[in-house]
Amino acid sequence: MLTSYYTVKGNGENEIVIEKSRFIAHVERVETEESAQEFIQSIKKSHWNATHNCSAYLIGENDQIQKANDDGEPSGTAGVPILEVLKKKHLKDTVVVVTRYFGGIKLGAGGLIRAYGKATSEGINATGIVERKLMKVMSTKIDYTWLGRVENELRSSVYAIKEIHYLDNVVIDTYVEEPQTQNFVEWMVELTNGQGEIVEGDLVYLEEEI
Repeated sequence: MLTSYYTVKGNGENEIVIEKSRFIAHVERVETEESAQEFIQSIKKSHWNATHNCSAYLIGENDQIQKANDDGEPSGTAGVPILEVLKKKHLKDTVVVVTRYFGGIKLGAGGLIRAYGKATSEGINATGIVERKLMKVMSTKIDYTWLGRVENELRSSVYAIKEIHYLDNVVIDTYVEEPQTQNFVEWMVELTNGQGEIVEGDLVYLEEEI
């Protein structure tokens, strides 16, 4: 698992007009090629009357799945520029479909490359980018008398609280970067005078908008 990577926040859409042609970028986060293809087909179905529905996607920890499709535009003028934007932004697990409704003015190869690149970039910016960081969930069980102090210290620390469970005792789930787990345990033991019961949980990704 990657310790961190960038991807899109979720589903998004953005439209620009260049020389009377409408370029609509549709953006989605996907984790499989099948999901990417399903998204592309859904956009083609929604925009069945468009001149072109060009697409590209980049999937996998090592970008092992890459595809670009010009959908009738001159070879290399649509799908590849879309894919290049994904690469330049260092995005993973992302699919983009740029729908074009032709406005009557031909753009030429260079114009098309710039148009599809711009549409993709602005579509991604409108959707938003997140950094996903691999975290260990550390659960700390404490008596209620410790809650105020521990919660305050956590909220002013480098660690992020995932959830607080109000049970017979309080259990605070905290996101901790894996290399910092031992430091966290030592800090928490000192903070609670050894009264806290600390358990390592699952590895999960924490998302932060950038």
